[in-house]
Amino acid sequence: MAASTFFIPSVNIIGADSLTEALNAMAGYGFRRALIVTDVTLSQLGMAGNIQKALKEHNIDSVIYDGTHPNPTTENVAAGLKLLQENKCDSVISLGGGSPHDCAKGIALVASNGGDIRDYEGLDRSAKPQLPMIAINTTAGTASEMTRFCIITDAERHIKMAIVDKHVTPLFSVNDSSLMLGMPKSLTAATGMDALTHAIEAYVSTAATPITDACALKAITMIAENLPVVVEDGSNARSREAMAYAQFLAGMAFNNASLGYVHAMAHQLGGFYDLPHGVCNAVLLPHVQAFNSPAASARLRDCAAAMGIDVAEMSDIEGANACVEAIRELALRVNIPAGLRGLGVKEEDIPVLATNALKDVCGLTNPIQASHEEIMAIYRAAM
Repeated sequence: MAASTFFIPSVNIIGADSLTEALNAMAGYGFRRALIVTDVTLSQLGMAGNIQKALKEHNIDSVIYDGTHPNPTTENVAAGLKLLQENKCDSVISLGGGSPHDCAKGIALVASNGGDIRDYEGLDRSAKPQLPMIAINTTAGTASEMTRFCIITDAERHIKMAIVDKHVTPLFSVNDSSLMLGMPKSLTAATGMDALTHAIEAYVSTAATPITDACALKAITMIAENLPVVVEDGSNARSREAMAYAQFLAGMAFNNASLGYVHAMAHQLGGFYDLPHGVCNAVLLPHVQAFNSPAASARLRDCAAAMGIDVAEMSDIEGANACVEAIRELALRVNIPAGLRGLGVKEEDIPVLATNALKDVCGLTNPIQASHEEIMAIYRAAM
């Protein structure tokens, strides 16, 4: 086995009502002026204002940027950066799900490295660490609060850029599951299926290690058990906390083993049609794993077992088929749309979507390297 590197923020606080403890810990970093990056919903709910007040009690001034779009764009990063520079902020605090975290990473990276966020597309393109960043998470899904992945939509090219850079790893992540209690059903389902995709793609990845395997399998089990519960009853505190842990474990897995074609293909749908990332992943996940089965059947059988299926009497290929079926059933249970056509994806766009998917850095660790024809066939099967 080749040497592997394990990336994770140095401090991670997880659990119900842990935000107070986290705010006390933040005070120890000596920040004077922070840019709070969030979205308009959390701003209107007063959550960003509450963080601002709490920071003030610790003598930290702050300014709020709430212009983050659900698929954050190059323009969002530029606007947030302008606000940061005008207010001479020395740190960035993101509040929300993957979109504010990714936007904040983009802002913090360009703030210390200069240039434009487009300069950093690809793997480890920056020279210096970003401005110190603390990520406060409000969804159980993307794990962006603790990864070195930053996904920004280039508004001109209609492409989601994958920026994978050790320098965008936050200093400190906060997963207070009590902040997740109010999440609507559709967002709970989409972010939960995103986390499942992270875990399965990391487990079948060519860069998987014993550490990422352990994280991925535990995440799969916890998601299969708890996601239907929280979609049905969003106020179930026990299952909300379980999902907060599960998505973090899935983040530990893919942050180090990387991903595969589900993400490479979903990024294109998000960039092209501005669709929700978790939903795109959920629709594509069974189709890509069916494609991966010839090379990854034993691993997919393990995933089926982690989802609670009795695979004792099954061959690897039977287990892989059972895994694909279990993914479909879970998606159906949490009301994920059945296919891409229902999301507005057009047949005539498939060739260009496939071309762009093959350029996405996430595809490099997929267990089978696909041709353009094969990627097109997976998109068509998912329609």
